[in-house]
Amino acid sequence: MPKIKRQSAAKKRFKVTGTGKLTRRRAMKSHYLEKKSPKKKRSFSKDAPLHKSNVKSVKKLLGMN
Repeated sequence: MPKIKRQSAAKKRFKVTGTGKLTRRRAMKSHYLEKKSPKKKRSFSKDAPLHKSNVKSVKKLLGMN
């Protein structure tokens, strides 16, 4: 039986929490930061939970199923 390889791109982009939930990085943090408020920029640095409609496909990419 061959080893199951998980998707390298998904490995880098998603993280599994201790309770088994998936988190993702927030968008909009890379450029045009001058016009964004400090509060908004701080919120970008926090991980966001993955939407439930995407969980099944991301778990498949990570080899969790």
